[in-house]
Amino acid sequence: MKQLLVPVILSGGSGTRLWPLSREQYPKQLLPLIDEDSLFQATVRRLDGLDDIAVQPPIIVSNEEYRFVIAEQLRLMHKQGTIILEPCGRNTAPALSIAALAAMDNDSDPVLLVMPSDHVMTDIPAFQASVRKGMPLAADGLMVTFGIQPDAPETGYGYIQHGSMLDESGAFQIIRFVEKPDAAIAQQYLEAGNYLWNSGMFMMRASVWLSAIAACRRDMLEACRSAWQQGSIDGDFRRLDKTAFTGCPGDSIDYAVMEQLSAGQLDLPSGAIVPLSAGWSDVGAWDALWRTLPKDGAGNVMRGDVLLHDCRETLAISENRLVACIGTDNLVIIETSDAVLVVHQSKTQEVKKIVDKLKQQARPEIRSHRKIYRPWGWYDAVDAGERFQVKRIVVNPGAALSLQMHHHRAEHWIVVRGTARVSRADKSYLVSENESTYIPLGTPHRLENPGRLPLEIIEVQSGSYLGEDDIIRFEDKYGRKES
Repeated sequence: MKQLLVPVILSGGSGTRLWPLSREQYPKQLLPLIDEDSLFQATVRRLDGLDDIAVQPPIIVSNEEYRFVIAEQLRLMHKQGTIILEPCGRNTAPALSIAALAAMDNDSDPVLLVMPSDHVMTDIPAFQASVRKGMPLAADGLMVTFGIQPDAPETGYGYIQHGSMLDESGAFQIIRFVEKPDAAIAQQYLEAGNYLWNSGMFMMRASVWLSAIAACRRDMLEACRSAWQQGSIDGDFRRLDKTAFTGCPGDSIDYAVMEQLSAGQLDLPSGAIVPLSAGWSDVGAWDALWRTLPKDGAGNVMRGDVLLHDCRETLAISENRLVACIGTDNLVIIETSDAVLVVHQSKTQEVKKIVDKLKQQARPEIRSHRKIYRPWGWYDAVDAGERFQVKRIVVNPGAALSLQMHHHRAEHWIVVRGTARVSRADKSYLVSENESTYIPLGTPHRLENPGRLPLEIIEVQSGSYLGEDDIIRFEDKYGRKES
């Protein structure tokens, strides 16, 4: 009988060092940075074809703000999974504890494979081979982590020192976890040959993790257990109890358990580290993305509408307009609809300082793109001026906006693709391509797409106040209270 394996995908981070592509409301794991799949989708697919192991649908622990995008990305892949929503971030140890409680809900005790949703793996067969090596160790009760074979004295990663080999599988004993080193110590680690980069991926039985977190941080486990047991089901999502989870201490898997395990503290299960060489990157900054992507003969990476002349080792990404570069060397140029970033590759870690300044100034560019995703589709704020705003709105087939009203604005809708069903006050009618309708200020209304193709409209808002918080909801199929 095949051993059950449940992937646990952690998707709560914001990826601020990849601003301006990565934003608080649409972070890097939801972006297609490498190919057509987002990093999250690529993580879900990473175990496809591992037929000798009984891989179960994943448990996804996510920030509540990403819930509809994650559900939609799963739907587009024809995949299923349990999506657990955190009301606030509490780091990876509580997230894994919640996932372990969920995995044991049906009286099973599967092996959990814990994967961050924002990493890149270019050699999937090599990754799956390492999973096969770790599987019997985890099934036997060991706590397994995966260490990346270093190829440079990297100062941006933590390291794990390993001891002697455990068995013929190629796994090693764990001696210690060490913090991100300076350049000189990183070089010593590289030359020593028994230090691996800490990948942040783990493998263990659900019961083994719960036993370990109980020994190390019982307060954390009890808070997580209360949040899970007092939580609720909301359509496709499992919501944790907000009060209980907000009171949970925050800590990482490494600090909460793994470092104590390697130090021989408390009564903990044994640990093992499996070396992994599979083209791994945490894509933590723009220079890491440049190293991951295919390059031309001069080391340049181009995405979108980009023209280069006499450039070397330049990463240029355009989302909306032509980006032309002449004579650039080791630069990163990122263009989006509302922001442009230019940074030297040696300074990409400092993008977070710009992000901090944006936060201090409460600028909207830190939270969201001009294009905003909703459970029914998306909208793009095309233009705005005094007392008017223009949006391009796309509604997915079968989807509907909430039944709502605005106190300060009226709306004109022009259908440019598809057919809309409009509810206005006590009337309901269809609006076809090249037709329009008007929604007076203070009138209850709803927009629906009854067709099988996306509905696209241009919305012109006019009024004294055009903020997204001018909305009164009467009914919403997605259970939202906000816009």
